[in-house]
Amino acid sequence: MRQFGFVKIHLAELIQKSGLKKAEVGRRALMERTQLNSYCYNRIGRIDLDVIARLCTALNCNVGELLEFIPEEGN
Repeated sequence: MRQFGFVKIHLAELIQKSGLKKAEVGRRALMERTQLNSYCYNRIGRIDLDVIARLCTALNCNVGELLEFIPEEGN
């Protein structure tokens, strides 16, 4: 259901820029590897705000760097 656009998660890019290993980010954010990978590959149906807060803390970033709203073309 993308008639309203979608939210893109830039986690993989932020991890790469940080120089940290994915395992270290997962440890800092208290996330299992499978959950972290789901966020890295934008395979999340519902965003958990607690997880977003932990990721922002682990990567020292803000929500706007992590999440981007992409509107549906033509809107």
